[in-house]
Amino acid sequence: MVECCRRAKDIPPFIVMDVLERAQELERQGVDVIHLEVGEPDFDTPECVLEAAKKAVADNRTHYTHSQGLLPLREAIADYHLRTYGTTFSPEQVVVTAGTSPGLLILFAALIEAGDEVIMSNPGYACYPNVVRFVGGTPVLVDVFEEDGWQLRPEDIAGCITDRTRAILINSPANPTGHLLSAERMAKVAGLGPMVVSDEIYHGLVYEGRENSIFEFFEGPTDRAAVLGGFSKLYAMTGWRLGYLVVPPGLVRALQKMSQNFFICAPSISQWAGLAALTCADEDVARMRSIYDERRRFMVQRLRDLGFGLMSPPTGAFYVLAGARHLAESSFDLAFDILERAHVGVSPGIDFGPGAEGYLRFTYANSIENIARAMDRLEEYLAQNFPGQRATG
Repeated sequence: MVECCRRAKDIPPFIVMDVLERAQELERQGVDVIHLEVGEPDFDTPECVLEAAKKAVADNRTHYTHSQGLLPLREAIADYHLRTYGTTFSPEQVVVTAGTSPGLLILFAALIEAGDEVIMSNPGYACYPNVVRFVGGTPVLVDVFEEDGWQLRPEDIAGCITDRTRAILINSPANPTGHLLSAERMAKVAGLGPMVVSDEIYHGLVYEGRENSIFEFFEGPTDRAAVLGGFSKLYAMTGWRLGYLVVPPGLVRALQKMSQNFFICAPSISQWAGLAALTCADEDVARMRSIYDERRRFMVQRLRDLGFGLMSPPTGAFYVLAGARHLAESSFDLAFDILERAHVGVSPGIDFGPGAEGYLRFTYANSIENIARAMDRLEEYLAQNFPGQRATG
């Protein structure tokens, strides 16, 4: 029997995908499952983006591109940041990737030597610590709290900085909480010293307040910040696998070489589609954002009515992290029990770190009709299995 290496053997599963894959097994058996577990927009990709992709195919633009990505796309990314945040950088600082996940992998592969540390929030996106460990680094978790709006506290980050700290990783709006990091706190994080890696994949999906790019908190070009961005969430382009990095000039060549060796380039058709998204899809984005907001308000109210704990409702992305410790100590067991008995897919909080144990993550990237059906099923499930139980917070 072939033994895989320790690095591959030890990487934890992404439990959200385990929930999805079990849900798909049930669906193959004829069970009607309502999906509130996976952070994937249910909207179709905007028509102008589809047309751009069709044109790229018709024009035979189906070959390798520059390993950093098409220059017109990189120029459009730089222009988008200038329009949106007033920040400037060269298109030569942009590396287009096949989704933000490969971007995260090659960025930390370029930054981290064995034993280097990356500070990140707990709870936070499930894959962050796994990527850091995979390239030989050590994730350092900083607790965030619901009563504080799930926001990182700069003073807590400062207390974790050592001579091995290579980067501080932030995500605003955040997965799994849907909360923004305030401009005041972000400015303080930018001033702590280490490089700040800002995952801005949910930018544009904000319903209260305003999201900030980390570049806004540095005067001019900086070697102490990098941005991850992408098209999956805002433009409903998950399957197109298109993301990008904006990095200091000194990192570009290393990232380019890794792209050349491991990926060649991002898919050419997707790149032409991404260029269209940045230039023609604003109305589609505004429509989707308005619908998400309607769903957010509806889901928050229904979850509260059902007795889940929601001290601090989300203001961005498309997630609600709701307290469920009154129902079970193990969010893992609870999530799979809800799937098997109520046929509603939800994500266990433990997937996002020990700070989210006792919570469930629900996504409102589904129609309001399906969300309503899912809440009705949860109401019946709770009445049968946990009569009279309500969160205390």
